[in-house]
Amino acid sequence: MDFGIVGVASITAICYLVAQALKATSLDSKWLPVLCGCCGAVLGVVALLIRVPDFPGDDPLTALGVGIASGLAATGAHQLGKQLNSGS
Repeated sequence: MDFGIVGVASITAICYLVAQALKATSLDSKWLPVLCGCCGAVLGVVALLIRVPDFPGDDPLTALGVGIASGLAATGAHQLGKQLNSGS
């Protein structure tokens, strides 16, 4: 069974880059997880509409959920890296 890891990882990477770009602005960092989730939601639906091969969502609601989870994974990946670098 293939879970469409490339499409999901791509959404996560794009959301991570969007978050890094937003960190360079005066936007309060507390909004980054919400914005990553929203960005992921949009990208998930777009991935469904452009028919990304092996994308795990077959309907708009599932694509929305996959996108949100992928967007929030970008925030989690950043926090994990931050915690590993801080040594605590």
